Amino acid sequence: MAARNRRFRTIAPPFTVAPPDGARIRDRLRLSTADENVLTLVGQHLGSHARQDLVDRIRIGDVPVKQNQRARRKRKLTSVASSRWAGAITRTSEDQFQLAMRCLRDERASLRRAVNAIRRRLKVACGERRGRMRGYADRSERWQKQRRLALLESRLTEVESRIDHGRPAIVVGGRRLVKVRHSLDDEGLNEERWRERWDAARLFLTADGESGASCGNYTITITAGGEVAIVLPESLRHLANSPRGRYCLSCRVTFHNRREEWLDRVEANRAVRYDITRDPVRGRWYVDASWSTDKAELPAPAELIDAGASLLGVDLNADHLAVCVVDSYGNPVGQPYTIDVDLTGSTTTRDGRLRHAVTALIRLARQHGCGIAVENLNFANARSSGRETLGRGRRAKRFRRTVCTLPTGRFRERLRGMAFHAGLVVIAVDPAYTSRWGAQHWKPPLKEQATTGTVTRHHAAAVAIARRACGYGLRRRPGVIAHHRSDGERRATGQAAIRAKGVWTVGPPRTTGSLIRGCETRARRGEELTFPTSTTVRGVTGHPSGST
Repeated sequence: MAARNRRFRTIAPPFTVAPPDGARIRDRLRLSTADENVLTLVGQHLGSHARQDLVDRIRIGDVPVKQNQRARRKRKLTSVASSRWAGAITRTSEDQFQLAMRCLRDERASLRRAVNAIRRRLKVACGERRGRMRGYADRSERWQKQRRLALLESRLTEVESRIDHGRPAIVVGGRRLVKVRHSLDDEGLNEERWRERWDAARLFLTADGESGASCGNYTITITAGGEVAIVLPESLRHLANSPRGRYCLSCRVTFHNRREEWLDRVEANRAVRYDITRDPVRGRWYVDASWSTDKAELPAPAELIDAGASLLGVDLNADHLAVCVVDSYGNPVGQPYTIDVDLTGSTTTRDGRLRHAVTALIRLARQHGCGIAVENLNFANARSSGRETLGRGRRAKRFRRTVCTLPTGRFRERLRGMAFHAGLVVIAVDPAYTSRWGAQHWKPPLKEQATTGTVTRHHAAAVAIARRACGYGLRRRPGVIAHHRSDGERRATGQAAIRAKGVWTVGPPRTTGSLIRGCETRARRGEELTFPTSTTVRGVTGHPSGST
């Protein structure tokens, strides 16, 4: 019987992950009672006008930037606040509107994927199979899917209508907090405590930075010594305790994290944005400082490999990170590592544990002096299609639950920022077949190479990820045999040649059984291979990456 023709995915080339566009730091404000009252009044006053401006922006609809009437709205707000407060309010309204429209478009794409997946399966009769598409198991399940399809189509119609009219649904304060209002007993809250959280979430105390202004921000000014001064709106100028309608807080601010960068911008009068927020659960006030950073030119993956850099392959899993070091020739080096990640508990707890795991990963990369290679994971399609594409039954249900709980986006953003500030380069690769081919070709040799710990298929996937970042194939070259005992420690090599350094030089002796020209192998140990280094195409005879 002829083998079934399988179509493989097109593998996207690896790329260097871009560094973060800016920085954000936070410090606590230890306010007095008078300071809290003033900040609450200012935040409520500006928040009410910010919500009115957001309503006006939504009424304008999805129009080009030149037609959003920002100048008119800013003049209207200047009379009740100030020109700088008005600029921050209109800019925030525009950002909220554009973000809501992007979310609507993403939801539309997700709904379309789910609708199309169900429609394709409904075209096949129950219990039958047409090509690679299988029908539903019985009529009961088919009927449930028809109801599900009607619900998804209704939601899709509503989303498309909102996109066409440019009317996104935006809840200032958070939709999740609004839903908590209808189930206070389940959340362990009363109406008074919920109202306190709701009012705190709707405060507006955001001031955009301005290059050339004193300390980088005229509206909320924080000096290098930590003194905080706020420009009060026109209707609250009677509360000022400093000249020119400003109110100086009684506390000082000390940014410990990245303080030197913040001081450099403040002393040079470069723009710094400040956001003051209140946490009603802890009863604390915080100030966040943020600024944009200069774009950095990072080396391409090919440049790193040509320079002889090694990589740290990372395989992200639900409860741990599988890590393995791979040299520039695609061979595993040393022992594989496992970094535990416990993603249970509250959002703050999970984020802290994830940052701890990323810190351990960066420490390991700096210890070995190598870059980091990760998968470019994006489960948007899988999460939208869900059960239609990820299988059925208990096993598939556990797999879908695992996919939904993987912190792919948060892990990617944390690693990108923390690795850049640690001076490391992150390379993202296509995740296709890394687990399958890694377990098939690299798990057995890794087990023979490792002397401590347990080697799993996830460590083999980490090797495959790093090899793909190097530009090599995931499969080991056939015919590569183990080193003799007299050669020292065994290595799970994928190729037997080293990278050539000169033109028309003699390459190192190859091991018995290694490929030379397509299907020819070296029969005797005395033979050597001579080739020019001008052959730069990977996979050509004589190149160390000639994996099959």
